[in-house]
Formats: sequence, structure tokens, C-alpha cells
Amino acid sequence: MAVEVGDKAPDFELQDQHGVPLRLADLRGRRVVLVFYPLAFSGVCHGELSALRDDFVGSAPKDVHVLTVSVDSVFAHRAWADQEGFSFPLLSDFWPHGEVARAYGVFDDERGVAVRGTFVIDGEGVVRWKAVNPIPSARDITEYHRVLATIPQ
Repeated sequence: MAVEVGDKAPDFELQDQHGVPLRLADLRGRRVVLVFYPLAFSGVCHGELSALRDDFVGSAPKDVHVLTVSVDSVFAHRAWADQEGFSFPLLSDFWPHGEVARAYGVFDDERGVAVRGTFVIDGEGVVRWKAVNPIPSARDITEYHRVLATIPQ
């Protein structure tokens, strides 16, 4: 079942690239841009996360927290983050495999990875915007700024 705009965002706890657990509910009071992607070290994912790093994170409002999620292991995320200079959380949905992506309705059972789903969550934990792209189609992160401008802090 897919998460829709207006739904309460499913809570989760996943480890980031440093093995530190991060729980969505702990970010209440802040807006969250939750970005699911298929796999680390892949071409389109590299472009998207580099765009987040270069064109979004530094210019996002201070109350916005960027979280990225894939089925890669913590160790793969750490290697990729170190190589690319990603300082935002790369969360591992490794085990149970794809559980969080499934909860949001963005897991591709046939391929065993998440599709490109983005959810903007307000400070109360409600999904205010979502976009889901097929695996080969990159997202336009300039849309995130436009959407955040419409969601109160």
C-alpha cells in the first residue's frame, strides 16, 4: 500500500553510513525530505545524490532534514559517502530487506530495490508532497525548493 499525500508518514529506524540509528519520529518539528534510491555507486543515483549535495542541502531552509534510503548495507553507504563527500544521512534499508521502502510503497519486488520515491514530510509527520519516478528516471531536485516554500515551518 502506497503512502499518499495527507497520510501520516510511517515511522522507521535505520542506521546511517556511520552505523548510527536514526528514527523519523525523532525529527518531529522539522520538515524532512525523504529520498529513496535504488543503489549506491550507480550512475543515476550518483547524479541525484550529487545534486542533493551540491544544489540542495546548502540552500535548504535550516529546519529541513534530508534523509536518503536504499537497500545497500551500512558499509556500502560509508564507502560511497566517503568517496563522494555526502554528509547527509544515507540510511540502510538492508534488513529486513526493503522494509521501509515497502512501507512507503516504493519497493520494486522484481528487482529487489527501491524505485525513486521522494516524500516531503511536515513537522507533524504528515506527507505533504510525493513524487515517484521509475528506476531509470532521475528526479528534478529544484522541485523540492518549490514544494518546501508551500509547507509552513
